[in-house]
Amino acid sequence: MDLRGLDLNLLVVLDALLTEKNVTRAGKRIHLSQSATSGALARLRVFFRDELLIQTGRSMLLTPLAQSLMKPLRDIMLQVQATVAATAEFDPATAERKFSIMGSDYAMTVLMTEVLRQVEREAPGIKVDMHQTSRRHEDLLNRGEIDFLLMPDIFTSKDHPKETLFEDTHTCVVWTENARVGTSISFEQYLAMGHVSMAFDDARNPSFEEWFLKNYGFVRRIEVLVPAFTLVPTMVVGTNRIATMHTRLAQLYAQYLPLRLVPFPIAIPTLTETLQWHRYQDLDPGCLWLRGILRKTAAKLGPIQPPAHNAKPKPRSPRPEPRGI
Repeated sequence: MDLRGLDLNLLVVLDALLTEKNVTRAGKRIHLSQSATSGALARLRVFFRDELLIQTGRSMLLTPLAQSLMKPLRDIMLQVQATVAATAEFDPATAERKFSIMGSDYAMTVLMTEVLRQVEREAPGIKVDMHQTSRRHEDLLNRGEIDFLLMPDIFTSKDHPKETLFEDTHTCVVWTENARVGTSISFEQYLAMGHVSMAFDDARNPSFEEWFLKNYGFVRRIEVLVPAFTLVPTMVVGTNRIATMHTRLAQLYAQYLPLRLVPFPIAIPTLTETLQWHRYQDLDPGCLWLRGILRKTAAKLGPIQPPAHNAKPKPRSPRPEPRGI
């Protein structure tokens, strides 16, 4: 193999430089001093006969060649990491490693709480870095910056393997002293009430339930918008508002808060929560071990009965594309 004398260690530096677009941050990313990183950049410029990064004021811009190198270089780095990991032994009891998992606070509360207990029992040297769902989730997975995604199946990537973990339904939640709502609610009453809803990230993208209602042409009167699923039930208490929650999460919070669960008034699709990982990590022993814990923990959640509902409303067209997660 003729690499024209290229030191393959420089590819690690190049990957960091293309990612960070900053010499200091790139050095910190790969544990090199600023001077060593600058020296590596100089060598890379000579090899590629291109500036690669151009200083413009306080920032650096990638040249067209550098932009074209980003994806194939990242793929090479991930393949190398996966090859090394696949040939290494993994003993949970003695392993020291960090896994990054991205998902909503709903998934973290319902599933990860017990997963982390099991991880501590089996692998005390393992660290888990959890991230709130981001609109950049697919890009972060592609780049190998997160190990696992926990999210509804409809939002997963077609480029990477995945498996179903569990299903959930949706239910309405009101304060126990809300005299306006009994043990059931009509869809007309549901639409007329003030709602507490959840929206993702800075773009304030709506949740799956919000997308479904918009998909069928109905508009709710949202009075409170919160950035996390776990904030929704607390904002209902002491008010006459209503919220629509994942049933598993609603049942959990009803054990601690004065909440009444009311069946959702119409049919709504079952939520399928999925685990996804990068294709290059498919045979990684550590990832296989953690996937096993996630799978077993999800199986213990058991099936959940969908709430009773009225007739399914007819959809109105055109249907908008789902934006939230």
